[in-house]
Amino acid sequence: MSKKLELPEPNIERQHNILEKTELNSALTTEDQTIVLGKPDSLKNGELAESQGKIWAIVSLSAALLAVSLAAIFIRLSEREISPNATVFNRLWIATVVFGLWNGAGVARRRMSGAEVEERSNYTLQDVMLLTAVGVVSSASVVFWAWSLSQTNVANSTVLRNLTPLFTTLGGWLLLGRRFDNRFLVGLAVALCGAIAIGIDDLQTAGDNLAGDFAALLSAMFYAGNLLISEHLRTKFPAKTILIWRCFIGSILVLPLVLLAGDRVFPYSWQGWLTVIALAVICQAFGQGLLIHSLGRLSSEFVAFFLLLEPVITAIMAWVLFSESLSLFNWFSFSVVLAGIYLGKSSGSVAKK
Repeated sequence: MSKKLELPEPNIERQHNILEKTELNSALTTEDQTIVLGKPDSLKNGELAESQGKIWAIVSLSAALLAVSLAAIFIRLSEREISPNATVFNRLWIATVVFGLWNGAGVARRRMSGAEVEERSNYTLQDVMLLTAVGVVSSASVVFWAWSLSQTNVANSTVLRNLTPLFTTLGGWLLLGRRFDNRFLVGLAVALCGAIAIGIDDLQTAGDNLAGDFAALLSAMFYAGNLLISEHLRTKFPAKTILIWRCFIGSILVLPLVLLAGDRVFPYSWQGWLTVIALAVICQAFGQGLLIHSLGRLSSEFVAFFLLLEPVITAIMAWVLFSESLSLFNWFSFSVVLAGIYLGKSSGSVAKK
């Protein structure tokens, strides 16, 4: 009887050993799968998040482009009452007030809700110099462009001003050591050709326009510097901090030009005030705010590249609102710009490294 009771013991022990080996192999297999598959999954999630972030940045940049493209329309309406420099001054000081109120409202809301106030980095001397430089170069770009329009025709000024992405790319290569793939460079060349073709019908190269053409070229160079410096500042400061410095410094620099010229400083009708307020809120605060915000994710070279669509949208809006004619060659030029930007968007040089 005892033997019969003892017989199952080896079988039970053998089954127990087999079960342990099976569980061990299963655990090892699961662990191997975790080791092998875990890293690619995390990489896929990271790549997906990066791709989504880049898509939202491009959406924000597109909204900024639409808002900025309205600037030409508002400036044209504003200049019925005040000069171009006075228009720029009102645009900048009103935007400074908007950003100041926005910042103050954010601080007050956090304090009322009991949330912790955001810790801000201390301003170093280099930060102050760069924030001041943003205001100087952006104001210089606007002033040189406004002056070029009085010295040369609109086509010359627009074509030369559209060379901004060329200077931004050149500055990124020389000063920051950046490298760009062939797709980005080909797209840039194609888009620049399309932008130049937009004004080719009225392009003039007469010697008496040389000063205005040079001023437009300087405007493009200063705007490229503005984008490069703003991109560097976005690593430390939010977009609204950069813009409030930029608008405040710019308004201080432009006001003396208005006073020395003896121009009217402020609009005299409610329509004029509504125009400059819309210019400041929509184009400067909203448009430029989203543009600078996109520099936190996208490279300054691609942002300047993407802004080649601005004359396209402006021309279409002028066609709709002011019945300005657009030829078949204009529409072909628009499609060339779009093709170039599509090539550049699909390259690896879009996102910041």
